[in-house]
Amino acid sequence: MAPPILKLDDIFLSFGGTPLLAGAGLQVEPGDRICLVGRNGSGKSTLMKIAAGMVEAQSGEVFRHPSATIRYLEQAPDFAGYSTVQTYAEAGLGPGDDPYRVTYLLEHLGLTGEEDPNRLSGGEARRAALARVMAPEPDILMLDEPTNHLDLPTIEWLEDELRKTRSALVLISHDRRFLEKVSNATVWLDRGTARRLDRGFSHFEAWRDEVLEAEELEQHKLGKAIEREEHWLRYGVTARRKRNMRRLGDLHSMRANYRGHKGPQGTVQATVTEAKESGKLVIEAEAISKNYEERTIVSPFSLRVHRGDRIGLVGPNGAGKTTLLKMLTGELTPDAGIVKLGTNLEIATLDQKREDLDPEETLSHYLTDGRGETLLVNGEQRHVAGYMKDFLFQPEQIRTPIKNLSGGERARLMLARMMARPSNLLILDEPTNDLDIETLDLLQEIVAGYNGTVILVSHDRDFLDRTVTSTIAPAVPDAPDGRWVEYAGGYTDMLAQRKGAQEERRHAEKQEKARSEASSPSVEPAKAKGKLSFKQKFALENLPKEMAKAEADIAAREEKMADPNLFTKDPGTFNRLAAELEKLREKLMGMEEEWLELEMLREELEG
Repeated sequence: MAPPILKLDDIFLSFGGTPLLAGAGLQVEPGDRICLVGRNGSGKSTLMKIAAGMVEAQSGEVFRHPSATIRYLEQAPDFAGYSTVQTYAEAGLGPGDDPYRVTYLLEHLGLTGEEDPNRLSGGEARRAALARVMAPEPDILMLDEPTNHLDLPTIEWLEDELRKTRSALVLISHDRRFLEKVSNATVWLDRGTARRLDRGFSHFEAWRDEVLEAEELEQHKLGKAIEREEHWLRYGVTARRKRNMRRLGDLHSMRANYRGHKGPQGTVQATVTEAKESGKLVIEAEAISKNYEERTIVSPFSLRVHRGDRIGLVGPNGAGKTTLLKMLTGELTPDAGIVKLGTNLEIATLDQKREDLDPEETLSHYLTDGRGETLLVNGEQRHVAGYMKDFLFQPEQIRTPIKNLSGGERARLMLARMMARPSNLLILDEPTNDLDIETLDLLQEIVAGYNGTVILVSHDRDFLDRTVTSTIAPAVPDAPDGRWVEYAGGYTDMLAQRKGAQEERRHAEKQEKARSEASSPSVEPAKAKGKLSFKQKFALENLPKEMAKAEADIAAREEKMADPNLFTKDPGTFNRLAAELEKLREKLMGMEEEWLELEMLREELEG
């Protein structure tokens, strides 16, 4: 086993009251891809900052290898003193680092490098910060919510880039699919301590449930042991007083452990306050379109949304998702076409822009709109402190200013306010940002079981697959031209349908090409004879064998690369296999196309 390049042991940190970290640890070795998971407020970001040297623990040991380089992705980058994004990103390079890496990363992240850092959107700032920390290829790369504000193509590119990097990774993310694809180890931060599983995130939830069940069983056994000891002390023989006193001390110790046990943090308990049923037809859009200057954002698009539909909107940043959403809800008038909204609509909106919150406003004032200390939820008057508790806020936070909340707590607060308002149409814009896994599970259940209608914009592929009944996406994903298409099912279903349509189109193009070649002068001699040339016949007979061999070679390499420890143990072999796999796939595709053309030519000549 390689020696650790970073080790945190028995870390303690408290801001008063219950300690945030109490004996937590973290160990990073070369090749590690660690996902750091836990509830909002469990101290994930704080532990990562301690590891990066940005926060000092009150006690505990921190070891960083003297020659190790560490880069930490800042949530709020400081652009002061930088005239362009290029200069900001290049400032993260060290001696001997390749400056071309900055240009390469900025290009793939959708930035030119000439942008003014002080005029960047939230998503652009996140991309610039990613380029700065990734460019040096440090020994340890620490990424806190790297996918926030990124669109799906960029997230998928980032996954590939992180799988190829030589850097060890420590990741915090709400995106299940992202963690499943990138991680090979999981550290669970729970009630101040850290547990490690040497497997990726896909195995985490089953393991977590096993740990909690075992813990609950131990508590049950301890309770029974206390009952037995109490019975012995009351009714047992009292002649051996010293032994009795010892057992009495043991009983006091067991009682203290039992009472002092702090169970896992509760789950959010909430349901949406539903309004009266809307009309059966919720939205009808007929040939709506929108242009900004010379650019087409939405070309004529028609859609019928019925009560109970759950529709996902996906696409690259700047494709026009928000514009289309605003037109569908009547907030924006289309340049052409008509939008008709159904009857009895009560709309509740969850906006991704957390900055719209007033940082000086208290939680109580925000939830009640300043109308006292009660609010109406599902027809029942609730005290704001009790309602806040459903969303894991403590009663003492009732007067806390919003500016003191973490990103995850702000997301939960906005969720609490939205759910308290009667609605039959939910509009959710990036609802999964900053939510922990457990709260995501609750939101997923709410959306899937909502009796009204849902339209959501999200880059979270797993969330889309679990919730929506149809997906609207650009017709041309890599270069949106204003055309939008509705696909049945979630994100994965959309990809499958899109792939099927592409294959059908390629097949039709090949058929047309083969027909044109069969009738062209170049094949006239063969056509006159009514048979293929010797070379063509040989290829037609032998290509299936070569394709089968290529498929076997591909399967063999894929099996070797499926070993989760291969990259850690032998990154050179992993990279070689990846390059060979790419070449074999290209070769197989070329052989398939050649065989199809020859087979179609043979049918043409014989028919």
